[in-house]
Amino acid sequence: MARRLIVRKTGAFRGTIRPPSDKSLTHRAYMFAALSRRESDDFIPAVDGPGVVGGIQIPCPSTSIINYPLNGEDCESTLNCLVTLGAEVRRISATQVHITPPIRWVTEPVVLDCGNSGTTMRLLSGILAGIEGIDATIIGDESLSRRPMGRITKPLQEMGADITGDTAPVRIRGKALRAIQYQSPVASAQVKSAVLLAGLRTDGRTTVTEPALSRDHTERMFTALGIDLDTQENSISVNGGQQWNSFEFTVPGDISSAAFFMVASLLHPQSEVTFRELGVNPSRTGVLDLFAKMFPDDSVFELKDTHEELGEPVATVIIGAPKILPAFEIAGEMVPALIDEIPILAVLATQCHGTTVIRDAQELRVKETDRIAVVTKNLKQMGADITATDDGMIINGPTPLHGTTVDSSGDHRIGMSFAIAGTIATGETIIENVDSIRTSYPEFVRHLTELSGFVPEVIE
Repeated sequence: MARRLIVRKTGAFRGTIRPPSDKSLTHRAYMFAALSRRESDDFIPAVDGPGVVGGIQIPCPSTSIINYPLNGEDCESTLNCLVTLGAEVRRISATQVHITPPIRWVTEPVVLDCGNSGTTMRLLSGILAGIEGIDATIIGDESLSRRPMGRITKPLQEMGADITGDTAPVRIRGKALRAIQYQSPVASAQVKSAVLLAGLRTDGRTTVTEPALSRDHTERMFTALGIDLDTQENSISVNGGQQWNSFEFTVPGDISSAAFFMVASLLHPQSEVTFRELGVNPSRTGVLDLFAKMFPDDSVFELKDTHEELGEPVATVIIGAPKILPAFEIAGEMVPALIDEIPILAVLATQCHGTTVIRDAQELRVKETDRIAVVTKNLKQMGADITATDDGMIINGPTPLHGTTVDSSGDHRIGMSFAIAGTIATGETIIENVDSIRTSYPEFVRHLTELSGFVPEVIE
């Protein structure tokens, strides 16, 4: 039975949290660890058992160490798929995973269940298409099975891949690929990453060009691992045949998850929340860029203690409440950098003075749900002045919100957005079908309690 979350109006949000680790980076760290160079006789003999000396786990030289991975269901799907394919995975603790690449990739037919993870399905497709001998059927849950995979299968087919399925299940028989120059119709980090990963299996130079730059996690990690890339405006090129060694990586906090409590800090007077070890990749900080435009004379956020982890910039970020909330516009090249934050930004817009316009965000129509439709429906039920458009929303504010029952439609970002909406609404807000919150933010309810002092009610 799907869970419900009951939220009531709260006061200021104050405190310090480490947001859940970045999901995009956890997926990539797991996959890149499984793809690293492996010697067949690479092991450490030990008197206490394989890889254990004096009771301490010692990884072999080919083993990558991933610290603070996101332990949500999507990333577990990636781990499970890698194990099925032949990788060795050892969970040392809740905050550390060791991954050793396969000596040989599995050759018998396998079914890879990606659950609800589109990243797993799309990036694995790019990885497996060029591994000769692979015979994989990639499946997902009901929601993932409705999401478009043609944007991945089309470029891979151009590379010569034996891949079928415009939606899941996707069938792949690995074979030799050829390098291509691909003009992507959408700015999508998943499409770009899948093609670049496949390009590593060719003997030529693969180029991906996007209409606008999407998130660059793959490129940053590639560069930090020693992969030679050529970047020209909106184009990325990689030469095939490159490999990397095992690595250690501490996954930073996810700014898309932190955005829920960033917005809560803006919505509640006298709030101040500190986010430790937060990933601040420029291709992901669209929400901070937006805040800088909204509050040019009122510094509502501060970055300090900046450093890098495997090419990814990391910082402590402090967010405080502004004097006034002005309306804003999201459009064009801004969209890819904050596409996941739009549901919670729509909640923010209901309390902003003026008309907020969100456009060029048609990608929201094919996320876990049609986020434009669901956000519009739910905010209307709470009293917001909001209109859906083909590629976004128009929101007039400020308007008071009132508690009601809303359905997250099983979408984790919708569920968390309306939990924050409930903290500014009169009465009681009931969010249905919130099981999926555990997918990306297992500590969400605990952090909501720690920062606001309010204990939401979870009904199984």
